[in-house]
Amino acid sequence: MPEYDIAQELALLHVLEGAEFVRQLKNIIQFSIFKPVDGENDIYVADASHAEDMPSLLDAARKAVALGNKVYILPNPKGIRTADFIFENKGIVKMFDLKTIRGKASVGNRLLESIGQTSHVLLNMTTQYNGGRLALEIQSYFHLNPQAYEVMIFKGKQVFTVKRKFALQKSFIVNFRKRYG
Repeated sequence: MPEYDIAQELALLHVLEGAEFVRQLKNIIQFSIFKPVDGENDIYVADASHAEDMPSLLDAARKAVALGNKVYILPNPKGIRTADFIFENKGIVKMFDLKTIRGKASVGNRLLESIGQTSHVLLNMTTQYNGGRLALEIQSYFHLNPQAYEVMIFKGKQVFTVKRKFALQKSFIVNFRKRYG
C-alpha cells in the first residue's frame, strides 16, 4: 500500500466496528511504512512524528513485547485523532492509546483525553498511585465512555487488565484494590 494512504486508513477506524474494525487494524500493520526500531525486537514505527514522545512510547512498547506482543507505533496524521499503538499477539490485534502516568492525581484526566481515540487504553504507571483512587477513576471512565472496553495497566513488571464488565461490577473497587496492592 502507498504511504500516503495511512491517514485515510486510520480515519476509517472511527467508522468501522466489529470484524471490519479488526480487519482494518490488520490491514494497517501491513503498511510498508512500518519499520523495525533499531535495537528493539518486535517494535515497529511508522515515522518520526512522535520524536518528543518516543521515550515513553518505547518504554511501554518494551513492556508489551515482554508479554508476547508485536507493537506497531502509529503515526499522528494532522486532523485525525489516533491511538498510539496496535498490538498483535497470535493473530489478535488491539489498538491502544498510551497514557503515561507521572503525577499522583492524573489518571482521571488522562483517561478522559482518550475518549474518541480508541476503546482500549494503556496506563503506564511511573509513579506510586493509590489503588482505591485508581479504581474509582477507571470505573468513572467506563461510566462516562460507553465505547470503552479495556484499560490495561503496566505497574513495574506487573500487568493488570480491567475490562468493562469487571469495572462496572459493584465489587470492582474492593477487588481491584486487592489485586493492585
